[in-house]
Amino acid sequence: MTNPTIHTLQAEAIQLLRQLIAIPSFSKEEEKTAELILGYLHSKNIPAERLQNNIWAKNKYFDPAKTTLLLNSHHDTVKPNKAYTLDPFTPIEKDGKLFGLGSNDAGGPLVSLIAAFIYFYSGRT
Repeated sequence: MTNPTIHTLQAEAIQLLRQLIAIPSFSKEEEKTAELILGYLHSKNIPAERLQNNIWAKNKYFDPAKTTLLLNSHHDTVKPNKAYTLDPFTPIEKDGKLFGLGSNDAGGPLVSLIAAFIYFYSGRT
């Protein structure tokens, strides 16, 4: 895998977030978002594993004898409440912000962690 640029990672993270928003992923019903995340990592030639709806990957040069940093998030959402004014599963960009169910809890942080992991995957320091 070649090391992507920050701008490429940013664009890809936003696109991944758009895809995550479009998939209903209520608690205990995250199969399709788990498939998306696993497929995304595999598309980057990053070996990743899945147990139920949990996805994990290790740095290319992971060494269990060294200190480990865990990047962790969730990809499920709660059901939208009746006060929701937009289609919760349609990612909408307005005034430079991306709206949709799960976009800020924890979709934005999740795709940011994935982008950081990809950036450092091949051993960047």
